[in-house]
Amino acid sequence: MSQNPMMKPPSAFLGTYETEDPYPSLSDYHDYEPGLEFDDSELLDQKPDTEDFLEEEGVEGGEEREYLESPISDGTIEEDFEEALAREVELAGELGSPETPRIDSKLFPGCSGDEDLPVGEDFTDIAELGIIEVLGDDRSGRKIITASACKLPGNKSFDNQRFLRYVVFTLDQYVDMDYSLVYFHHGLASDNKPPLSWLWGLYKVLDRRYKKNLKSFFIVHPTNFIRVVYNFFRPIISAKFGRKVQYVNQLRELAQHMDLEKLPIPKEVIDHDRKLTRGVGITGTRTLGSWQPTQQFGVTIEWIAEHHQAAIPPVMTKCIDFLSHPDCLETEGIFRRSASAVLVKELQAKIDKGDNVEFETQDVHIAAVLLKTFLRELSHPILTYQLFESVLHFNDLAKELRMSYCRDLVIKKLPDQNYVVLKFLVEFLSLVVDRCDMNKMTAANLAVVFGPNLCWSNDKSMSLSHIGPINAFTEFILTNMHHIFIL
Repeated sequence: MSQNPMMKPPSAFLGTYETEDPYPSLSDYHDYEPGLEFDDSELLDQKPDTEDFLEEEGVEGGEEREYLESPISDGTIEEDFEEALAREVELAGELGSPETPRIDSKLFPGCSGDEDLPVGEDFTDIAELGIIEVLGDDRSGRKIITASACKLPGNKSFDNQRFLRYVVFTLDQYVDMDYSLVYFHHGLASDNKPPLSWLWGLYKVLDRRYKKNLKSFFIVHPTNFIRVVYNFFRPIISAKFGRKVQYVNQLRELAQHMDLEKLPIPKEVIDHDRKLTRGVGITGTRTLGSWQPTQQFGVTIEWIAEHHQAAIPPVMTKCIDFLSHPDCLETEGIFRRSASAVLVKELQAKIDKGDNVEFETQDVHIAAVLLKTFLRELSHPILTYQLFESVLHFNDLAKELRMSYCRDLVIKKLPDQNYVVLKFLVEFLSLVVDRCDMNKMTAANLAVVFGPNLCWSNDKSMSLSHIGPINAFTEFILTNMHHIFIL
């Protein structure tokens, strides 16, 4: 059979896919998967199904996946919009056909072989919209990235190609570690929805490197729009990737996975959720009156020092003593990999009751996540609320002024108890950096992991514009430890 000359195989324009994975997993023991997220033959031979898309390959007995039944209509997206999208899908036809929407791959790193094209592009104006945000870790120790549809501007004036480059630029900083993605769907409408070509471009550009370490993809307040899009992309969505998707009908369902108080949830989304739940709150907070003398998670370091008679919180001492063993320090991906959220929660409960916990040799990632969780769940950050604005100004300083500025904040303005704990943590992290040739965790990598767990604002919110200076400040401390702390 002769091939249509207009029908180029996907490999001709999907430049990001390789048969050999250039980004090996940091933990090969848990991540066996093929080099491709989809089979080229599927793109050429299979058309999107028009019905019964609830069946998912790889599900035993043909059972329907519960979350695929979740999308509901809330009236946010007009019916004519969904019909228009369906027509756009129909016109695009088979994925890989000449009618399939395409993007200019030369504008993206790794697609054209010219890595210098997007370097230095200023995305400040897009970042200020707050569409994409990055914050601390979820309950499994994974970085959280959020996307909010309600913050998308009108599509007539918005440069979707440039926004796609911004998405890639943002994800590039975090995809080499385990991460979770939260998409707030409420607020997507006909005047701000991205074209199908953008969605296709997003899936095309975000190759296996971006998908491999994505552990959970939460779609909050889904509607029938999700059905239409999923139906179009189903032929290329692998069963493994599909299992990462979870539909969330109410915000409180997210509470088991992450701290909602620190999640940058748009007001429009919260208001919509209250209508759905008839005013039921999305989360509960432990107050000072409920703190127990043995408790260490969710309290202040002053509380721990008073009730445990220790300058360093015992849980920090336990985790760091274990992780300081050479075999642990040399573990590839230490602090990048996630751990079982159930097991971490069980250990938290034991520690808060005053029980002793012991780590086994294979518990490196569990101890690492427990340490990050402790720092993240402190009632007040190690780098106090009072220092938050000062930390944000760090990048504005000339390089020759940064040392004195940092010393002033750490030595003069940080409370004594916080200083002692921070110094203890940084001294340990310097040991991790010393073995970065084996564990792949440089000072910059550790700053990305620990920065948001050391510093946040009084309202507990965190935006992408905050992440940069916080990480830069943290990296500077790690790199210049011996010049900052009084030994």
